[in-house]
Parts: sequence; structure tokens; C-alpha cells
Amino acid sequence: MPEPLTIAVAQPLSAAHDVAANAAEHARAVRSAAARVVVFPELSLTGYELDAATVEPGDARLAPLVAACAETGAVALAGAPVAGDRGPHIAMLAVDGAGLTVAYRKMWLGEEEALRFAPGSEPGVLEVDGWRLGLAVCKDTGVPEHAAATAALGVDAYVAGTVKHAAEAELQTGRARRIAAEHGLWVAVASFAGPTGGGFAETAGRSGFWAPGGGLVAQAGPETGATLTTKLT
Repeated sequence: MPEPLTIAVAQPLSAAHDVAANAAEHARAVRSAAARVVVFPELSLTGYELDAATVEPGDARLAPLVAACAETGAVALAGAPVAGDRGPHIAMLAVDGAGLTVAYRKMWLGEEEALRFAPGSEPGVLEVDGWRLGLAVCKDTGVPEHAAATAALGVDAYVAGTVKHAAEAELQTGRARRIAAEHGLWVAVASFAGPTGGGFAETAGRSGFWAPGGGLVAQAGPETGATLTTKLT
């Protein structure tokens, strides 16, 4: 087994369409988390704004986040819309001190999302310090085929960024528990907190970690600014 991996889930306040301000908030969360991997919610860099402009890998507005990752040795998994050959995607970006790459494109889209975005074509895995992290975005977590296909890639953990209504907090927790239990995986969920677009006047927050087998390790409340850190062993 690899050495334990310190991982955090963060739920910063996101300003609509303001990538520069959100990147600065992400940078603060990375510095405070003191973790090797820091996971952020779906579309965290733009807010859940389905008309937000795509974010390019060389976007200078992300420089504060890149700098924070360089200083701390962290990998940040942040949410943003990105361009693609078949149209834009809802993506999870992997940001480190060298810059950023598109680590995963959301495969299972909501009805409104599908009006603009194209689905990703395959599960995503990111390897960090010998740990294989399976990647997911929101609705993916509710599709058993997604968890099964991701687990089949030999992952150690299932890591998701989500946006849920406040009334869906228990639904989100149940999905995480099921994935951890059925596939024997660590599960980390970073859930949006605070108001955002798409009709999300009140979001769930309650980011957390579940151990293989389904036991809850730690869970945040609904407030913005919360960050939780744990060790995967």
C-alpha cells in the first residue's frame, strides 16, 4: 500500500462568473487545508452558472491557485466549464504548481446541463503518490454504472465535486455511503455551499468523507468556507 494520503474537501463561497475572485478563494482554501489533495465542488471556479464562459488551461486568472499549490505541494481538483471537440464540458481540473490539466469530463448530465454541454466519454482516474483517485461530478454519483466503471479501473478512492439543493443533503450522503459500501472505496465529496445559479438559492454543503464499507468519517455543515481534512490509509 502507498503511504497515507492527506485529502481535503472544501466548500468556498463562489461568485457568479468571477473566475479571478474564485481562484483567490480556492487558493486560500488550499493553504488552510494543509493537504496533498484538495477537492472542490462542481463548477466551483465559475459558480453553477450554465452559461459561464469556458476556462482555458493557460488562464492567467488561475495564477493565485497555481501559486498556492506550488507553495503547499497540493493538487487542487476544481470545477469549471471547458471547451471540447463536441462542445463544452463540465469538468474537473487538476491544478498543481506546474499549471492545470483537464482531469475528467462529467459523463452524466442533468436535463438543463445537456442543453449546452456535451457528456464526457469515459471515467477519469488521477494518480497521486501511488493512490488512484476515481473522479466524478454530481449526477455521476447517482448512476450505479458510473461508480462500477470507475471502480473497475482499480481505484482506491472515489472523489466527487457536487452541487445539491439543501433538501438533497441526505440524498447526497446516501449516494456516498452506497458507493463506499458496494465498492470498498474511500469516498470524498466536496459539495457546494452558499447560493449559486441554476435555481440553487440554498445549497446543501455537508462535504465529507466515507471509509470503505460506508462508515462516515467526517462531515461539514452547510456553511460556506468550511474545509475538512482526513488521511486515507
